[in-house]
Order: sequence, then C-alpha cells, then structure tokens
Amino acid sequence: MNDVEALSRIRIVLVNTQHPGNIGSTARAMLTMGLSELVLVSPQRFPHPQARMTAAHAIEVVEKARVVDSLSEALAGCAWVLASSARPRHLGDAPLTPWDAATRAVQTAASAPVALVFGCERTGLTNEELDLCHAVTQVPTNPGYSSLNLSQAVQVLSYELRKAALPEFRPVAAKQDHPWYAPPGVEDMERFYGHLERILMSTGFLDPANPRLLMRRLRQFFNRASPDRNELNILRGVLKSIEQPKGRRVPLPGDGGEA
Repeated sequence: MNDVEALSRIRIVLVNTQHPGNIGSTARAMLTMGLSELVLVSPQRFPHPQARMTAAHAIEVVEKARVVDSLSEALAGCAWVLASSARPRHLGDAPLTPWDAATRAVQTAASAPVALVFGCERTGLTNEELDLCHAVTQVPTNPGYSSLNLSQAVQVLSYELRKAALPEFRPVAAKQDHPWYAPPGVEDMERFYGHLERILMSTGFLDPANPRLLMRRLRQFFNRASPDRNELNILRGVLKSIEQPKGRRVPLPGDGGEA
C-alpha cells in the first residue's frame, strides 16, 4: 500500500459533537484531503439537515458515517490512536506537532488502521477519553487567541496527513513541459543583453563614455530573475517597440470621450 492509499485507513472520530453543522464541515474538510472514514461517538444531533447542508459535495462522507455509543467501539481495530487536544495536560508526554503526528499516522496506516480523535466543541476530550489514545497532538495556534472551530482543527490535521502522504506535490500546471517555458540558451541571453544595451544608449540612459557597472548590474538582475523563453521574447518585444515605435497615441486619463 502506498502513502496515498494509507489515507483510506485513517478514520476521523468525533466525540459527542454538539453542532450538526460541524459534522458536515468536518466531512468537507476530510474529503478535500482524501480522507473518507468518519465515526461519530454519541453525537447530540445526528442525522440532521444542517450536517448535510454544510457538507456540500462531501455528502457521501456524512451518509457513510458510522454512529457508535462509545469511544472504545469507535477505536476498535486501530493500531495507533492520536488525540487532538488544545488543553495542556499535567500527565503524559509532550504533545506531538501536527506534522510529526501526521508522518507517524501515515506510516502506521500503511499496514494497520489509525484513528484521529476530536472531542466535543465546548469541553474537548476528557481525561478518560485521552487514556484510550496513544499520543496527543496540538495545533500551535496564536497564544493570544487559540480557539479553533472543530472542523477547522480537522482541516489543519487532515492537511498535514495529506502532506505527509504526498511529500512532493505535482504542479497544477506543468508549464515546464511546454517548449515556450524552457530556459533560453546562453546565445539568446547574449542577444538580449546586446539589444538592451543598444536601446539604453539610444535613449541616453546609458552613457557609453561612462558606463560604470550598469550593464553588469542588469545582467545580475536578469540572471536572478531567470526569464524563460516566452518572457525573454516579451522583453525583446518591449525593446523593439522602443526602437521602432508604431506611433500610436496612448490616450491619457481625462482625454475626450468622457463627460
């Protein structure tokens, strides 16, 4: 099983959820990151129309959600259980960072089911519920305002799970595969620099009798920018428009045609 498939073995467990809208929003947060197994422990209002409404196009996660009476039942068969808790605890190890927790969850889920547990909105998880979990994670929020909505917390941790499962994201648009976006050759850049120097001298911006380091600085600037072939052609076109202006008058703000 690869890391992406491991996401299918990670279940999200919500304990005693108060607001049905949070169940739907959680389903949406899950599905956007490739998670689909939702288990509800004694939800206060479910099924509920608001859960379906806030799920949007993730309604399938809501419809397939399992409802159980206890956290023990929700965790049955899991090899590793991670609790999400914002409150500091006096006992136990220090909480894992979300990214470290996600890495371990994905690694474990490659061979056995994993659960990520969230408590109810008002009080979070009880100490007894935490005793059923192997580790705790905590989102490093702003100390001055650390409140996260339940579905927001699920979204943050679901994102970390997906990031751990997909360490290298494929670009949305693989523009590097298009010939226009390939890097220009050395000869292309030298022709551009010659063109640029000629134009700057023609406009008087560059004094050939006292050039100082202008062209060297411009070379460094464009080398840092690393223009692709398409961008270099645009720059050459701009230079050509200065060298051979077409004479079109550019209307200024306030010129005719306005009342």
